[in-house]
Amino acid sequence: MTRTLRIATLALAGLFAAGPAAALDLTKKRENLPDLVLGDDQGNDFAVENKDITLESGKAYRLRIVAKGRQEYKFYAPEFFRYIWLNQIVIEHKEIHGGGAPDHLEFDDPGEIAVEFVAIKPGAYKWEARGLEAKGMTGTLTVK
Repeated sequence: MTRTLRIATLALAGLFAAGPAAALDLTKKRENLPDLVLGDDQGNDFAVENKDITLESGKAYRLRIVAKGRQEYKFYAPEFFRYIWLNQIVIEHKEIHGGGAPDHLEFDDPGEIAVEFVAIKPGAYKWEARGLEAKGMTGTLTVK
């Protein structure tokens, strides 16, 4: 065995011996996205701030969805939720962990829900506040 091959073999063995603990934890370096805001403080329940957001595949993010209006907002983004790895959903400092994507997120009152995830599959994913689409409450989450 040549010296170079022995060194490469030892280095590779060291990586395997280190195990998963040595792997990069993407959730520790997450980026905070601009808040996606439904409604505003001036009484326009149908305003949307940051309706189109662009992300990069393989990166960790935190998206805060904030309801400021007085409508019942049902936030649907089924394709997006299907193609992310979900770390947790946070509501009022309470964390929800699970093995699957939510069907939708619902606001009965003003508040915020934070979704922490890693973007996986590139694509343009539509979101909507179900029942309020005609009022302009739609947008796109694009993963490049």
